[in-house]
Amino acid sequence: MNAQLQTLQQWLRRNAAWAGGLAAPMLVIAVLSLMVLPLPPWVLDIFFTLNIALAVVVMMVASYMKRPLDFSVFPTVLLITTLLRLSLNVATTRVVLLEGHTGPGAAGAVIEAFGHFLIGGNFAVGFIVFVILVVINFIVITKGSERIAEVSARFTLDAMPGKQMAIDADLNAGLIDEKEAKRRRAEVGDEAEFFGSMDGAAKFVRGDAIAAILILFINIIGGFAIGMLQHGLSAGDAADSYILLAVGDALAAQIPSMLISVAAAMVVSRVGKDEDLGGQVSNQMFLSSKVMGVTATVLFFLGIVPGMPHAVFLSFAALIGGVAWWRLKVESRPVATGAQAPAPSADGEATWDDLQPVDLLGLELGYRLIAMVDKNRQGDLLTRIKGVRKKFAQEVGFLPPAVHVRDNLELRPSGYRITLRGVVVGEGEVFPGMFLAIDPSGIGTPLIGTPTTDPAFGLPAHWIEDRQREHAQMAGFTVVDSETVLATHLSHLMQVQAAKLLSRTETQDLVEHVTRLAPKLIEEVVPKMISIAVFQKVLQLLLEEAVNVRDIRTIIEAIAEHATSTTEPTELARRVRTALAPAIVQQIYGPVKELEVIAIEPGLERLLMQALGGANGTVLDPGVAEMLSKSATDIANQQEEKGVPACLLVPDAIRTAMARLLRRAAPRLQVLAHSEIPDTHLIRIGPILGEIAT
Repeated sequence: MNAQLQTLQQWLRRNAAWAGGLAAPMLVIAVLSLMVLPLPPWVLDIFFTLNIALAVVVMMVASYMKRPLDFSVFPTVLLITTLLRLSLNVATTRVVLLEGHTGPGAAGAVIEAFGHFLIGGNFAVGFIVFVILVVINFIVITKGSERIAEVSARFTLDAMPGKQMAIDADLNAGLIDEKEAKRRRAEVGDEAEFFGSMDGAAKFVRGDAIAAILILFINIIGGFAIGMLQHGLSAGDAADSYILLAVGDALAAQIPSMLISVAAAMVVSRVGKDEDLGGQVSNQMFLSSKVMGVTATVLFFLGIVPGMPHAVFLSFAALIGGVAWWRLKVESRPVATGAQAPAPSADGEATWDDLQPVDLLGLELGYRLIAMVDKNRQGDLLTRIKGVRKKFAQEVGFLPPAVHVRDNLELRPSGYRITLRGVVVGEGEVFPGMFLAIDPSGIGTPLIGTPTTDPAFGLPAHWIEDRQREHAQMAGFTVVDSETVLATHLSHLMQVQAAKLLSRTETQDLVEHVTRLAPKLIEEVVPKMISIAVFQKVLQLLLEEAVNVRDIRTIIEAIAEHATSTTEPTELARRVRTALAPAIVQQIYGPVKELEVIAIEPGLERLLMQALGGANGTVLDPGVAEMLSKSATDIANQQEEKGVPACLLVPDAIRTAMARLLRRAAPRLQVLAHSEIPDTHLIRIGPILGEIAT
């Protein structure tokens, strides 16, 4: 017996999906068969009971769902239940017209019960009750839910781009991962499709109500004609039989229809996603001691008015008053939480809560710039900042920290300040509503505006009005709005300060990101071969010289190759640069194959090798260092004026020291070692550094 039971269970598990897939088509076929096949009364009783049960199930699901998408199949269920009711109406019409002369039980016990017990056998009362139910269902419930569904569908479709942008912004800001972003995008699409389907499905309910009225009149007229003309019944007998059956049939179908309509209205009118309908109603209506107290007082005064039913009003006043007293006691209890912050002491003693952490990356705005971050006033600076962080991550190779934006009344009204670890690294002034016309190539065309300097790159510029924008663009100026000016300044400073933005937190996040992509690769290196601190320092050394760390696989592979011989960050960074040589050269020169470089005069090169190439560090004469810096700056400017990248080629032994020496004097001058030139590229010697220095 147990073996047979287990075999049956295994068969059910294997065929559960197959059977579930056939359930809906078989139900639709069974419903459609009601329209064409003559059915006995007991089968009609089964389907009428099924109709009522389905309506109650749908009503309960709509009551307990927390959001509309929890019942996303509702439009299809609405179609099937509507089709079921109409099929039952057709089937019962056939039975009523064929067998109605035999008595009120001709169409089954369910219709007989609705005709006798619910309306007392009085078809006039039943007809009036049916008309009232149809009016309530068609005019009140269906009309309202149809309008809500239409507006919800329109608003949902209009809000889709904004929701998608918000998801992308959260993804770019690192608040969610790609998997969560895909889930949210799918949810937004499903929500739009659901409300669009509900907008159309509401027409089913309205058509069902109209069809119910027509079917009732057809049954009444047809029953009278058949009963009196074919079966020879009197008008009274025909009314007792046919009209009573027609009204009972209409009521048996209309009550489930009303339940489905109410469920549809509840689905489309749901607001909130945290609680079901019962929880929302109880929390928002019956959990306020003030509301309950005022209600109890009103009922009490109504109860003592002469002529009123005192017992009923005073009983409800006492009941609701008791609820109000209970809620008042609950609200007066102190709320105890484990993470409750300690209250400030009466004598104003300082606590650890007064210590606020320093923002890794901050943006402070004057009060006139607050509108730039206010979405209600069309401010899109926050969107620009998210775009800056995304672009930084794509170009540099790691996700920078979030930018903490806040107002600062100490700044000029139109001023802003960019801070890094609490230290000001950039500041400027922008004017909302105006445009900055930047002169990138020395045009010199006069403009009507306020002369200024581009805060990001120091180029000459003018603040101009909107009406002068087209004139400035035609003159060759680069015209940008205030948000772009600020976002560009922030982006430039983030690029310059990339090494300082890579804190231990960002490094750990980068390691975890690589772990998801290539777990074996990173596990063999960090932390087995080098610590996370050494890995961070290597990346920072690369970023200090504007070397992007996007190719993290090559970086880790180079570290794995050389970490067995050294774990010194400077030496590891030097060897990583050699591995990244093709990418570094392409970043400087682009896709060209012939590289024009700045060379060092041989005598100066020997001097630098003696001074900087030893293990004792920098011992270069200060005068030589100053003259070298000045010469490097002049040559770098000359190369930029020619449109050629300024790149100095030096021996491997002094590359790091030379880059550190010239970084402050000529920040745009790149320093490459001989080993960092790929074999696929040719070198063409350009200017010679050292004639002035020597």
